[in-house]
Amino acid sequence: MADAKDSFSISPGGPTAEAGDASSSLPQRTRSSPSTVSVPIRSLSSNHRDRIAVHLLALSEEDRYLRFGFAANDEQIKRYVAQLNFERDDIFGIYNRRLELIAMAHLAFSMDSDLSACAEFGVSVSSHVRGRGYGARLFDRAAMHACNEGISRMFIHALSENRAMLRIARQAGATVERFGSESEAHLLLPPATLDTRLTELMDEQLAQTNYQIKVQVKQFWDFLATVQALRRDVHAAEQNSSS
Repeated sequence: MADAKDSFSISPGGPTAEAGDASSSLPQRTRSSPSTVSVPIRSLSSNHRDRIAVHLLALSEEDRYLRFGFAANDEQIKRYVAQLNFERDDIFGIYNRRLELIAMAHLAFSMDSDLSACAEFGVSVSSHVRGRGYGARLFDRAAMHACNEGISRMFIHALSENRAMLRIARQAGATVERFGSESEAHLLLPPATLDTRLTELMDEQLAQTNYQIKVQVKQFWDFLATVQALRRDVHAAEQNSSS
């Protein structure tokens, strides 16, 4: 699969999985599923590289182990981020109101001509926002994009103890096979339709608009905090001069 493993022994989702039987439709989740919570997911570019690094470096040792298959150290994560190929692969992210990247997914496309219709999925979610369905939402977003890009198989390679990731795959209809300490999953994707293309376009536009609103709101609150700090300094200076 297309990843950075060959260059420095760390990959977006692990080694390539073997193909097998799986659902032939995009992920279908019930209305009660937490993954159906509306959350803006936007495509990330190289301009977001620094925030991706901050997000991944904030992961605990255990979270790094589950995400990459081993407890990646800071230097390995920095190299992984530096070598993200935004032209070839697709990165998706969820930002909070403070413009902190709290969840991200890496959809890596194969560079092997024999596997050109395959892509591999990897995801990470900050510990303080777990349980909100962000991982599942990112999986659905990546599956929709992969479908629209002509991808027919989406793969996941995870440690067998990574139950959260494997649960997301199973709920999406993927076939999961366990091989000792590691598990492999894959989902067969249907051809793109006008509905999937329009849905992705609308989702991306809404996410971009939401991000710009968050930028403006943050700028306002930062400005207000600066004004309040100046007022406190002036008030303190006046008190000192009168005492």
